[in-house]
Amino acid sequence: MSVSTVTHVETESLNPYEIVQSQIDQAGKRLGIREEVLNILKKPKRVLYVSFPVKMDNGSIRMFEGFRSQHNDAVGPTKGGIRFHPNVTMDEVKALSMWMSFKCAVAHVPFGGGKGGVICNPHELSKGELQRISRGFMEAIADIVGPEKDIPAPDVYTNAQTMGWMMDTYSRLKGHFSPGVITGKPLSLGGSKGRNEATARGCVYVIEQAMKTLEKPLEGATVAIQGFGNAGRIVADLLSEKRCKIVAVSDTSGAIYQKDGLNLDQVKRLKDGQTSSIVDNPDAQRIENPEELLELDVDILIPAALENVITHKNADRVKAKIVAEAANGPTTPKADEILFNNGILLLPDILANAGGVTVSYFEWVQNLMNYYWSEEEVNSKLQKIMVHSFSEVYSLAKEQQTNLRIAAYMVAIKRITDAMEARGWI
Repeated sequence: MSVSTVTHVETESLNPYEIVQSQIDQAGKRLGIREEVLNILKKPKRVLYVSFPVKMDNGSIRMFEGFRSQHNDAVGPTKGGIRFHPNVTMDEVKALSMWMSFKCAVAHVPFGGGKGGVICNPHELSKGELQRISRGFMEAIADIVGPEKDIPAPDVYTNAQTMGWMMDTYSRLKGHFSPGVITGKPLSLGGSKGRNEATARGCVYVIEQAMKTLEKPLEGATVAIQGFGNAGRIVADLLSEKRCKIVAVSDTSGAIYQKDGLNLDQVKRLKDGQTSSIVDNPDAQRIENPEELLELDVDILIPAALENVITHKNADRVKAKIVAEAANGPTTPKADEILFNNGILLLPDILANAGGVTVSYFEWVQNLMNYYWSEEEVNSKLQKIMVHSFSEVYSLAKEQQTNLRIAAYMVAIKRITDAMEARGWI
Protein backbone atom coordinates (compact mmCIF):
# COMPACT_ATOMS: atom_id res chain seq x y z
CA MET A 1 0.00 0.00 0.00
CA SER A 2 1.42 3.39 -0.95
CA VAL A 3 2.11 6.11 1.60
CA SER A 4 -0.50 8.38 0.01
CA THR A 5 -3.16 5.64 0.34
CA VAL A 6 -2.33 5.08 4.00
CA THR A 7 -2.63 8.79 4.73
CA HIS A 8 -6.01 8.92 2.99
CA VAL A 9 -7.33 5.94 4.96
CA GLU A 10 -6.07 7.23 8.30
CA THR A 11 -7.87 10.53 7.79
CA GLU A 12 -11.16 8.88 6.83
CA SER A 13 -14.04 11.21 7.65
CA LEU A 14 -16.55 10.00 10.23
CA ASN A 15 -18.83 13.02 9.75
CA PRO A 16 -22.16 11.52 8.56
CA TYR A 17 -22.93 14.55 6.38
CA GLU A 18 -19.62 14.22 4.52
CA ILE A 19 -20.07 10.44 4.23
CA VAL A 20 -23.48 10.67 2.58
CA GLN A 21 -22.19 13.33 0.19
CA SER A 22 -19.35 11.02 -0.88
CA GLN A 23 -21.86 8.18 -1.38
CA ILE A 24 -23.95 10.44 -3.64
CA ASP A 25 -20.84 11.30 -5.68
CA GLN A 26 -19.86 7.64 -6.12
CA ALA A 27 -23.27 6.49 -7.30
CA GLY A 28 -24.07 9.61 -9.30
CA LYS A 29 -20.89 9.44 -11.33
CA ARG A 30 -21.58 5.81 -12.23
CA LEU A 31 -24.98 6.93 -13.52
CA GLY A 32 -23.38 9.74 -15.52
CA ILE A 33 -25.39 12.41 -13.71
CA ARG A 34 -24.11 15.96 -14.09
CA GLU A 35 -22.29 17.43 -11.10
CA GLU A 36 -24.69 20.38 -10.92
CA VAL A 37 -27.57 17.91 -10.44
CA LEU A 38 -25.66 15.94 -7.81
CA ASN A 39 -25.03 19.21 -5.97
CA ILE A 40 -28.82 19.56 -5.53
CA LEU A 41 -28.91 16.14 -3.85
CA LYS A 42 -25.88 16.87 -1.67
CA LYS A 43 -27.66 19.55 0.37
CA PRO A 44 -31.05 19.63 2.11
CA LYS A 45 -33.70 21.90 0.66
CA ARG A 46 -34.51 23.33 4.09
CA VAL A 47 -33.09 23.10 7.62
CA LEU A 48 -34.99 24.77 10.44
CA TYR A 49 -33.29 25.62 13.74
CA VAL A 50 -35.60 26.31 16.66
CA SER A 51 -35.31 27.20 20.33
CA PHE A 52 -38.29 27.02 22.63
CA PRO A 53 -39.04 27.44 26.36
CA VAL A 54 -40.19 24.56 28.55
CA LYS A 55 -41.42 24.77 32.14
CA MET A 56 -39.58 22.20 34.24
CA ASP A 57 -41.02 20.28 37.19
CA ASN A 58 -39.22 22.56 39.67
CA GLY A 59 -40.94 25.63 38.22
CA SER A 60 -37.92 26.93 36.28
CA ILE A 61 -38.02 27.78 32.57
CA ARG A 62 -35.39 26.09 30.39
CA MET A 63 -34.63 26.73 26.73
CA PHE A 64 -34.29 23.72 24.41
CA GLU A 65 -32.84 23.69 20.90
CA GLY A 66 -33.82 21.51 17.97
CA PHE A 67 -33.63 21.02 14.21
CA ARG A 68 -35.80 19.78 11.35
CA SER A 69 -34.14 18.99 8.03
CA GLN A 70 -36.09 18.47 4.80
CA HIS A 71 -33.84 17.07 2.11
CA ASN A 72 -35.75 16.67 -1.17
CA ASP A 73 -39.47 16.62 -1.92
CA ALA A 74 -39.39 15.84 -5.66
CA VAL A 75 -41.25 12.53 -5.26
CA GLY A 76 -43.54 13.56 -2.40
CA PRO A 77 -43.72 15.00 1.15
CA THR A 78 -40.62 14.60 3.28
CA LYS A 79 -40.63 11.89 5.94
CA GLY A 80 -38.40 10.95 8.84
CA GLY A 81 -37.94 10.57 12.57
CA ILE A 82 -37.45 12.94 15.49
CA ARG A 83 -34.80 12.00 18.02
CA PHE A 84 -34.24 13.25 21.58
CA HIS A 85 -30.53 13.01 22.36
CA PRO A 86 -27.85 15.18 24.02
CA ASN A 87 -25.55 14.87 20.99
CA VAL A 88 -27.98 15.92 18.25
CA THR A 89 -26.20 18.17 15.73
CA MET A 90 -27.27 19.94 12.57
CA ASP A 91 -24.87 17.90 10.43
CA GLU A 92 -26.25 14.66 11.85
CA VAL A 93 -29.84 15.67 11.18
CA LYS A 94 -28.99 16.83 7.64
CA ALA A 95 -27.23 13.54 6.86
CA LEU A 96 -30.07 11.45 8.27
CA SER A 97 -32.64 13.38 6.22
CA MET A 98 -30.59 12.65 3.09
CA TRP A 99 -30.37 8.93 3.94
CA MET A 100 -34.16 8.96 4.36
CA SER A 101 -34.64 10.30 0.82
CA PHE A 102 -32.61 7.44 -0.62
CA LYS A 103 -34.20 4.87 1.69
CA CYS A 104 -37.68 5.89 0.53
CA ALA A 105 -36.60 5.85 -3.12
CA VAL A 106 -35.06 2.36 -2.85
CA ALA A 107 -38.33 1.04 -1.39
CA HIS A 108 -40.51 2.85 -3.99
CA VAL A 109 -42.12 4.83 -1.16
CA PRO A 110 -43.37 8.23 -2.50
CA PHE A 111 -41.69 10.37 0.14
CA GLY A 112 -38.59 12.51 0.30
CA GLY A 113 -36.33 12.52 3.34
CA GLY A 114 -36.74 14.45 6.56
CA LYS A 115 -35.22 14.23 10.03
CA GLY A 116 -35.45 16.13 13.27
CA GLY A 117 -33.98 16.24 16.72
CA VAL A 118 -34.05 18.00 20.07
CA ILE A 119 -30.88 18.41 22.13
CA CYS A 120 -31.78 16.88 25.49
CA ASN A 121 -31.10 13.88 27.70
CA PRO A 122 -34.40 11.98 28.14
CA HIS A 123 -32.93 9.93 31.01
CA GLU A 124 -32.75 13.10 33.10
CA LEU A 125 -36.30 14.22 32.37
CA SER A 126 -39.66 13.29 33.89
CA LYS A 127 -42.60 12.11 31.80
CA GLY A 128 -44.24 15.51 32.25
CA GLU A 129 -41.11 17.33 31.07
CA LEU A 130 -40.82 15.03 28.04
CA GLN A 131 -44.45 15.78 27.16
CA ARG A 132 -43.87 19.54 27.37
CA ILE A 133 -40.70 19.26 25.25
CA SER A 134 -42.59 17.19 22.65
CA ARG A 135 -45.41 19.72 22.47
CA GLY A 136 -43.01 22.67 22.43
CA PHE A 137 -40.98 21.23 19.57
CA MET A 138 -44.09 20.48 17.51
CA GLU A 139 -45.34 24.02 18.05
CA ALA A 140 -41.95 25.32 16.87
CA ILE A 141 -41.95 23.28 13.63
CA ALA A 142 -45.71 23.20 12.93
CA ASP A 143 -45.53 25.63 10.02
CA ILE A 144 -43.31 23.34 7.95
CA VAL A 145 -44.86 19.92 8.76
CA GLY A 146 -48.20 18.38 7.83
CA PRO A 147 -49.73 15.37 6.05
CA GLU A 148 -48.90 16.87 2.65
CA LYS A 149 -45.64 18.60 3.65
CA ASP A 150 -43.47 16.65 6.09
CA ILE A 151 -44.46 13.67 8.24
CA PRO A 152 -42.31 12.98 11.35
CA ALA A 153 -41.98 9.65 13.18
CA PRO A 154 -40.21 8.17 16.24
CA ASP A 155 -36.44 7.82 16.35
CA VAL A 156 -33.78 7.56 19.06
CA TYR A 157 -35.35 7.95 22.55
CA THR A 158 -38.78 8.86 21.17
CA ASN A 159 -41.71 6.47 20.88
CA ALA A 160 -45.42 6.09 20.14
CA GLN A 161 -46.35 8.20 23.17
CA THR A 162 -44.09 11.03 22.01
CA MET A 163 -45.79 10.91 18.62
CA GLY A 164 -49.24 10.95 20.28
CA TRP A 165 -48.39 14.17 22.13
CA MET A 166 -47.03 15.77 18.94
CA MET A 167 -50.04 14.72 16.86
CA ASP A 168 -52.39 16.13 19.51
CA THR A 169 -50.49 19.44 19.56
CA TYR A 170 -50.59 19.75 15.76
CA SER A 171 -54.31 18.86 15.69
CA ARG A 172 -55.06 21.54 18.30
CA LEU A 173 -53.10 24.13 16.35
CA LYS A 174 -54.95 23.29 13.12
CA GLY A 175 -58.36 22.96 14.78
CA HIS A 176 -59.11 19.45 13.53
CA PHE A 177 -58.04 15.84 14.12
CA SER A 178 -55.00 15.24 11.90
CA PRO A 179 -53.52 11.77 12.44
CA GLY A 180 -51.69 11.82 9.08
CA VAL A 181 -49.23 14.46 10.31
CA ILE A 182 -47.13 11.86 12.09
CA THR A 183 -46.52 8.09 12.06
CA GLY A 184 -45.47 5.59 14.68
CA LYS A 185 -48.47 6.63 16.80
CA PRO A 186 -50.38 4.47 19.29
CA LEU A 187 -52.98 2.21 17.61
CA SER A 188 -55.73 4.17 19.40
CA LEU A 189 -54.67 7.33 17.50
CA GLY A 190 -54.40 5.80 14.04
CA GLY A 191 -51.15 3.88 14.34
CA SER A 192 -50.59 0.92 12.04
CA LYS A 193 -50.47 -2.69 13.14
CA GLY A 194 -47.03 -4.13 12.50
CA ARG A 195 -45.25 -0.76 12.78
CA ASN A 196 -43.30 -1.60 15.94
CA GLU A 197 -41.67 -4.64 14.32
CA ALA A 198 -41.41 -3.17 10.82
CA THR A 199 -37.73 -2.15 10.77
CA ALA A 200 -36.62 -5.51 12.14
CA ARG A 201 -39.04 -7.53 10.02
CA GLY A 202 -37.97 -5.74 6.85
CA CYS A 203 -34.34 -6.43 7.72
CA VAL A 204 -35.11 -10.14 8.15
CA TYR A 205 -36.89 -10.27 4.77
CA VAL A 206 -33.77 -8.84 3.13
CA ILE A 207 -31.48 -11.24 5.02
CA GLU A 208 -33.62 -14.16 3.82
CA GLN A 209 -33.19 -13.05 0.20
CA ALA A 210 -29.45 -12.54 0.66
CA MET A 211 -28.99 -16.05 2.09
CA LYS A 212 -30.93 -17.50 -0.86
CA THR A 213 -28.66 -15.58 -3.22
CA LEU A 214 -25.60 -17.06 -1.50
CA GLU A 215 -27.32 -20.48 -1.64
CA LYS A 216 -26.93 -20.89 2.12
CA PRO A 217 -29.66 -22.15 4.48
CA LEU A 218 -31.05 -19.64 6.95
CA GLU A 219 -31.90 -22.41 9.42
CA GLY A 220 -28.90 -23.00 11.68
CA ALA A 221 -27.13 -19.78 10.60
CA THR A 222 -25.14 -18.10 13.38
CA VAL A 223 -25.92 -14.45 14.13
CA ALA A 224 -24.23 -11.67 16.12
CA ILE A 225 -26.20 -8.51 16.87
CA GLN A 226 -24.57 -5.28 18.01
CA GLY A 227 -27.28 -3.35 19.81
CA PHE A 228 -30.08 -5.08 21.71
CA GLY A 229 -32.53 -2.18 21.59
CA ASN A 230 -35.90 -2.18 19.86
CA ALA A 231 -34.69 -3.20 16.39
CA GLY A 232 -31.95 -5.55 17.62
CA ARG A 233 -34.08 -7.60 19.99
CA ILE A 234 -36.93 -7.95 17.48
CA VAL A 235 -34.48 -9.05 14.77
CA ALA A 236 -33.15 -11.60 17.28
CA ASP A 237 -36.66 -12.93 17.96
CA LEU A 238 -37.62 -13.13 14.29
CA LEU A 239 -34.40 -14.87 13.25
CA SER A 240 -34.70 -17.23 16.22
CA GLU A 241 -38.18 -18.17 14.99
CA LYS A 242 -36.51 -19.15 11.71
CA ARG A 243 -34.15 -21.39 13.71
CA CYS A 244 -31.07 -19.20 13.45
CA LYS A 245 -28.64 -19.33 16.38
CA ILE A 246 -28.21 -15.92 18.03
CA VAL A 247 -24.73 -16.45 19.47
CA ALA A 248 -23.81 -12.90 20.52
CA VAL A 249 -25.52 -9.63 21.44
CA SER A 250 -24.41 -6.35 22.98
CA ASP A 251 -25.84 -3.20 24.49
CA THR A 252 -24.39 -0.24 26.41
CA SER A 253 -23.51 -2.52 29.35
CA GLY A 254 -21.31 -4.85 27.28
CA ALA A 255 -21.40 -7.92 25.04
CA ILE A 256 -21.99 -11.64 25.59
CA TYR A 257 -21.35 -14.80 23.55
CA GLN A 258 -22.66 -18.36 23.68
CA LYS A 259 -21.46 -20.79 21.02
CA ASP A 260 -24.63 -22.91 20.95
CA GLY A 261 -26.96 -19.92 20.93
CA LEU A 262 -28.18 -17.56 23.64
CA ASN A 263 -31.39 -18.07 25.60
CA LEU A 264 -33.14 -14.92 24.34
CA ASP A 265 -35.83 -14.99 27.03
CA GLN A 266 -33.11 -14.91 29.66
CA VAL A 267 -31.24 -12.09 27.86
CA LYS A 268 -34.44 -10.02 27.62
CA ARG A 269 -35.21 -10.50 31.33
CA LEU A 270 -31.73 -9.25 32.20
CA LYS A 271 -32.03 -6.37 29.72
CA ASP A 272 -35.31 -5.25 31.26
CA GLY A 273 -34.20 -5.71 34.88
CA GLN A 274 -33.78 -2.70 37.11
CA THR A 275 -30.56 -3.85 38.78
CA SER A 276 -29.02 -6.21 36.22
CA SER A 277 -27.71 -6.13 32.65
CA ILE A 278 -27.18 -8.64 29.84
CA VAL A 279 -23.57 -9.21 30.93
CA ASP A 280 -24.86 -10.80 34.15
CA ASN A 281 -26.00 -13.82 32.11
CA PRO A 282 -24.50 -16.84 33.95
CA ASP A 283 -24.66 -19.12 30.90
CA ALA A 284 -22.85 -16.80 28.48
CA GLN A 285 -19.25 -15.71 28.08
CA ARG A 286 -18.63 -11.99 28.48
CA ILE A 287 -16.77 -10.37 25.57
CA GLU A 288 -14.31 -8.13 27.36
CA ASN A 289 -14.00 -5.70 24.44
CA PRO A 290 -17.55 -5.27 23.05
CA GLU A 291 -16.13 -4.18 19.67
CA GLU A 292 -14.84 -7.73 19.20
CA LEU A 293 -18.45 -8.82 18.62
CA LEU A 294 -18.08 -7.32 15.13
CA GLU A 295 -15.19 -9.70 14.42
CA LEU A 296 -16.81 -13.00 15.47
CA ASP A 297 -16.84 -15.88 13.00
CA VAL A 298 -20.59 -15.90 12.28
CA ASP A 299 -22.78 -16.20 9.21
CA ILE A 300 -24.69 -12.95 9.78
CA LEU A 301 -23.55 -9.78 11.54
CA ILE A 302 -26.20 -7.16 12.33
CA PRO A 303 -25.02 -3.71 13.48
CA ALA A 304 -28.21 -2.37 15.07
CA ALA A 305 -26.98 0.50 17.22
CA LEU A 306 -24.38 3.12 16.37
CA GLU A 307 -22.91 4.91 13.38
CA ASN A 308 -19.34 4.31 12.16
CA VAL A 309 -18.65 1.06 14.04
CA ILE A 310 -17.12 -0.75 11.05
CA THR A 311 -14.24 1.35 9.73
CA HIS A 312 -10.96 0.89 7.87
CA LYS A 313 -9.43 -0.06 11.22
CA ASN A 314 -11.48 -3.22 11.82
CA ALA A 315 -13.16 -4.10 8.48
CA ASP A 316 -10.40 -6.58 7.56
CA ARG A 317 -11.22 -8.56 10.72
CA VAL A 318 -14.94 -8.93 9.96
CA LYS A 319 -15.58 -12.62 9.24
CA ALA A 320 -19.35 -12.68 8.69
CA LYS A 321 -20.66 -13.74 5.29
CA ILE A 322 -23.44 -11.13 5.45
CA VAL A 323 -23.48 -7.75 7.21
CA ALA A 324 -27.04 -6.40 7.52
CA GLU A 325 -27.23 -2.77 8.59
CA ALA A 326 -30.23 -2.45 10.90
CA ALA A 327 -28.66 0.81 12.15
CA ASN A 328 -28.12 3.94 10.08
CA GLY A 329 -24.56 4.50 8.84
CA PRO A 330 -22.70 1.79 10.81
CA THR A 331 -20.13 1.24 8.02
CA THR A 332 -17.79 3.88 6.60
CA PRO A 333 -17.00 4.19 2.86
CA LYS A 334 -13.47 2.82 3.28
CA ALA A 335 -14.82 -0.15 5.22
CA ASP A 336 -17.34 -0.74 2.41
CA GLU A 337 -14.46 -1.20 -0.03
CA ILE A 338 -12.64 -3.61 2.28
CA LEU A 339 -15.72 -5.76 2.92
CA PHE A 340 -16.54 -5.90 -0.80
CA ASN A 341 -12.97 -6.89 -1.70
CA ASN A 342 -13.12 -9.61 0.98
CA GLY A 343 -16.26 -11.10 -0.54
CA ILE A 344 -18.60 -10.07 2.28
CA LEU A 345 -22.14 -9.20 1.21
CA LEU A 346 -23.14 -5.97 2.90
CA LEU A 347 -26.85 -5.13 2.99
CA PRO A 348 -26.82 -1.31 3.22
CA ASP A 349 -28.94 0.65 5.66
CA ILE A 350 -31.04 2.35 2.97
CA LEU A 351 -32.18 -1.13 1.91
CA ALA A 352 -31.89 -3.29 5.04
CA ASN A 353 -33.73 -1.00 7.45
CA ALA A 354 -36.25 0.50 5.01
CA GLY A 355 -39.04 -1.58 6.58
CA GLY A 356 -39.73 1.11 9.17
CA VAL A 357 -40.41 3.91 6.70
CA THR A 358 -42.33 1.51 4.45
CA VAL A 359 -44.84 0.67 7.17
CA SER A 360 -44.88 4.34 8.19
CA TYR A 361 -46.02 4.99 4.63
CA PHE A 362 -48.72 2.35 5.11
CA GLU A 363 -49.79 4.12 8.32
CA TRP A 364 -50.03 7.46 6.51
CA VAL A 365 -52.10 5.89 3.71
CA GLN A 366 -54.43 4.28 6.26
CA ASN A 367 -54.83 7.62 8.08
CA LEU A 368 -55.78 9.41 4.86
CA MET A 369 -58.27 6.67 3.92
CA ASN A 370 -59.51 6.24 7.50
CA TYR A 371 -59.47 2.51 6.72
CA TYR A 372 -57.11 0.15 8.55
CA TRP A 373 -55.44 -3.12 7.57
CA SER A 374 -54.79 -6.28 9.55
CA GLU A 375 -51.25 -7.08 10.70
CA GLU A 376 -51.13 -9.93 8.18
CA GLU A 377 -51.94 -7.49 5.35
CA VAL A 378 -49.27 -5.06 6.54
CA ASN A 379 -46.59 -7.75 6.79
CA SER A 380 -47.53 -9.21 3.39
CA LYS A 381 -47.28 -5.82 1.69
CA LEU A 382 -43.98 -5.13 3.48
CA GLN A 383 -42.48 -8.45 2.39
CA LYS A 384 -43.41 -7.82 -1.24
CA ILE A 385 -41.70 -4.42 -1.21
CA MET A 386 -38.54 -5.59 0.59
CA VAL A 387 -38.10 -8.64 -1.67
CA HIS A 388 -38.55 -6.53 -4.80
CA SER A 389 -36.17 -3.84 -3.53
CA PHE A 390 -33.45 -6.38 -2.74
CA SER A 391 -33.84 -8.03 -6.13
CA GLU A 392 -33.60 -4.69 -7.95
CA VAL A 393 -30.52 -3.57 -6.03
CA TYR A 394 -28.76 -6.95 -6.21
CA SER A 395 -29.31 -7.25 -9.97
CA LEU A 396 -27.89 -3.77 -10.58
CA ALA A 397 -24.90 -4.50 -8.34
CA LYS A 398 -24.09 -7.63 -10.36
CA GLU A 399 -24.53 -5.75 -13.63
CA GLN A 400 -22.30 -2.88 -12.47
CA GLN A 401 -19.85 -5.14 -10.59
CA THR A 402 -20.12 -2.98 -7.51
CA ASN A 403 -21.27 -3.32 -3.92
CA LEU A 404 -24.91 -3.18 -2.87
CA ARG A 405 -24.60 0.26 -1.27
CA ILE A 406 -23.52 1.94 -4.48
CA ALA A 407 -26.18 -0.01 -6.39
CA ALA A 408 -28.86 1.06 -3.87
CA TYR A 409 -27.79 4.69 -4.23
CA MET A 410 -27.89 4.34 -8.01
CA VAL A 411 -31.48 3.05 -7.86
CA ALA A 412 -32.49 5.85 -5.49
CA ILE A 413 -30.71 8.70 -7.24
CA LYS A 414 -32.11 7.67 -10.62
CA ARG A 415 -35.63 7.67 -9.19
CA ILE A 416 -35.25 11.09 -7.54
CA THR A 417 -33.53 12.75 -10.52
CA ASP A 418 -36.23 11.39 -12.85
CA ALA A 419 -38.82 13.09 -10.63
CA MET A 420 -36.84 16.34 -10.55
CA GLU A 421 -36.56 16.29 -14.34
CA ALA A 422 -40.28 15.58 -14.77
CA ARG A 423 -41.06 18.55 -12.55
CA GLY A 424 -38.74 20.80 -14.56
CA TRP A 425 -36.25 21.38 -11.76
CA ILE A 426 -33.29 20.22 -13.89
